[in-house]
Parts: sequence; C-alpha cells; structure tokens
Amino acid sequence: MTITIAPGVTLTPGYLDRFAQDEMLAAVRAVIAAAPLYVPRMPRSGKPMSVRMTNCGALGWVTDEARGYRYQATHPETGKPWPPIPDIILRAWHELAGYPHMPEACLVNYYAPDARMGLHQDKDEEDFAAPVVSLSLGDTGLFRAGGSKRSDPTTSVRLASGDAVVLGDEGRLAFHGVDRILPGTSTLLPEGGRINLTLRRVSKL
Repeated sequence: MTITIAPGVTLTPGYLDRFAQDEMLAAVRAVIAAAPLYVPRMPRSGKPMSVRMTNCGALGWVTDEARGYRYQATHPETGKPWPPIPDIILRAWHELAGYPHMPEACLVNYYAPDARMGLHQDKDEEDFAAPVVSLSLGDTGLFRAGGSKRSDPTTSVRLASGDAVVLGDEGRLAFHGVDRILPGTSTLLPEGGRINLTLRRVSKL
C-alpha cells in the first residue's frame, strides 16, 4: 500500500519487515564503522546541526561553515573515501525508485531523541529527474512535507521503523523535514533514536 503525503511524495508503510530492518541496520553499522558519524555545521554561521551524519557511495553530502552544502568523495574528518552502498540498501532503490540508473550517494542521518530537521529542499544534485528514496530505522519520526515553495501547505505523518518515502516527479523539490522524534517507539536501536537513509542520484548522465 502506498500513501500520497503531498504531490509527488509517497509513503510505503512497513516496507521493511523486522528481519529486513535488522539486516539493514547491521549494514549501516558497518558503514558507520568505516565512516564515523560526525557533526555537520551550517554554512556561514558554523552552527552545529542536531543530527549526526555520514555517507556511503561514490559521493557523500556534507556541509560546513567554510564551503557550505556540497557533495564530495571523501569523509570530511578522516579524508577517506566513503564506503560503498550496501546491497540491501541498493535493493530498496531498485524496488522503489522507478529510475534506471544507480544512486551515487546514501546519506545516513542519526537522530538522537532531541534532534530534528527543519523544512528544506534536496537541491544540491544536478539530476532532479531521479527521485530521493528515504528509509527509516528506529524510533518514529514526525515527518512534514509540502510543496516546492516554503509557503505551501504541509502534511505531517509518523514515519515508523521500516517505512519508506519517495520524493519524485513534482515532489522531487518538495520542502520536507522532521519536527521531532518519538522516543521509545521502536526496539530496533538499543541506544534509541532514529536512523534515516536517503538515496540520491547526484550527477546527470
């Protein structure tokens, strides 16, 4: 079953069953072991974001005070290339994206219980024809999505562990964010919190 949250933004509740969630979490922990979570900082102000993040794939999304939002091939703290995207995560792209080419980046965001993400667009990519595929693991997040203008009306839904969201077509540049995390709503992560994976195609062919 697929639910439309906003134009071009769809939710597939329970896309990953518990076994698949455990399998994907193990793959994500291996990514984090190779490319540790770090605290990103906002452009210009240098204000730390409330999420910690890392990436896997040929490219990774990063941000800092000096150079702002961008994609690069190496971890900003270790200087090492990002690890490859695990097969189980690529499988989700093949099943959900409806797009013939491979993703180049998978952003891994870890939300502690007090973390959030303000309304924003994913617009640092060159190829907006490709969707953004989002996968949730761990505690439920209150997700908000609207239109391509910040002033457009928004809809809020709860994203539980195993849910998948796709931003494609007219929803590719939809403003979206996470208002808050609901602690204790999942037993997947013993440490609590939420992991969100977003798969992106960055370059035009």
